[in-house]
Amino acid sequence: MEYGLIGEKLTHSFSKTVHEKIADYRYELTEVPKDRFDRFMRAADFKAINVTIPYKQAVIPYLDEISDTARKIGAVNTIVNRGGKLCGYNTDFSGLKALILKNGISLQNKKVLVLGSGGTSKTAFAVAESLGAREVYRVSRGGRDGAVTYETAVSQHGDAEIIINTTPCGMYPNIGITAIDINLFPNLEGVVDAVYNPLSSALVTAAREKGITACGGLYMLAAQAVYAAQLFTGTDISEEVIDSVFSELSLKKANLVLIGMPGCGKTTAGKLLAERLNKGFYDSDEEIVKRAGITVPEYFAKYGEQSFRELESRVLKELAVEQSAVIATGGGAVFNYENIRLLKENGIIFFIDRPLERLVTPSDRPLSKNREMLEKRYNERYDIYCRAADVKIAASDNLSENIDKIYGAFLNENSCT
Repeated sequence: MEYGLIGEKLTHSFSKTVHEKIADYRYELTEVPKDRFDRFMRAADFKAINVTIPYKQAVIPYLDEISDTARKIGAVNTIVNRGGKLCGYNTDFSGLKALILKNGISLQNKKVLVLGSGGTSKTAFAVAESLGAREVYRVSRGGRDGAVTYETAVSQHGDAEIIINTTPCGMYPNIGITAIDINLFPNLEGVVDAVYNPLSSALVTAAREKGITACGGLYMLAAQAVYAAQLFTGTDISEEVIDSVFSELSLKKANLVLIGMPGCGKTTAGKLLAERLNKGFYDSDEEIVKRAGITVPEYFAKYGEQSFRELESRVLKELAVEQSAVIATGGGAVFNYENIRLLKENGIIFFIDRPLERLVTPSDRPLSKNREMLEKRYNERYDIYCRAADVKIAASDNLSENIDKIYGAFLNENSCT
């Protein structure tokens, strides 16, 4: 390996994609088990590498030189081999700082909680101090190494205004979970999560539901990769590349999720959007049929609506983990809001708002198979669709026009501006 990333588990990593957009070198992901770590570092058979969990602190004894920033933090995520001398740096510091500033989250004179006990938590502590935080506390389960426990964080620091998560909690494939309940912090103004897969973790999604400014770690990944690539190559790279890589990767990885009434055109529009965006396509009802081995009306008749909704939720949780997909949901998927929360972690929710008088009555949908039932479902669900959606699309009878509206809004939601 000449250039790449080492860590214990890297199946979730976007780093190869990011680095190969930034510079002209091959970047490899190399999983190094703990029992091979010493041998790998002593061999030093690389030109330059990035380092991730759990080795950001463990690499330090192997280094010949270490930057002042990395030394102060006590964590290294970038190593350059200069003629056999291993030189360590911390580009996570600049990357995390760029993420916070990009999202307009002020830490000046604020109480900040940093969740986690690893190298990135130490980086976040240093960033918070550099941005003028009034108080900064690291939070971990054991409360060791100067950290407080989660119980203490709630009981003594419930007035925290900023939370920065550096734990892997909520990371792919274990989406939908958070390290801490943000409802216990009534003064919370900002949430920053170093997790970038999913794009918007459960912690970020929960904060946004409360109107709190929150951001996932993808921009940090792009920024620190640019700073690392400069060290790898010894050349300057424009800061504009960060925005470019972030926007491109966001567009590629994000899911487009369609909600709305039966007969509003989710499946038809979804297939065309998937083709246009070069993404995979999933229809949640079709996925349910595959798993059940019978049609949706047959399932309702045999097992009832409650059983169907439980199966639907299991299917949607599986689909929520997907990336680069267009997902058409069943009309009643929004009744369980946990479905929407999970889908928002990697996706943008679009409500296809077709007026009742222009909805087609679908004979294969047990709860809306005639006009009277369809109208009842419409009145029950309309406000729920509106609350669940990130974007509402006023649908016309012109399919191409609707596709253009959704496509344009999706591009705008994934832009860096």
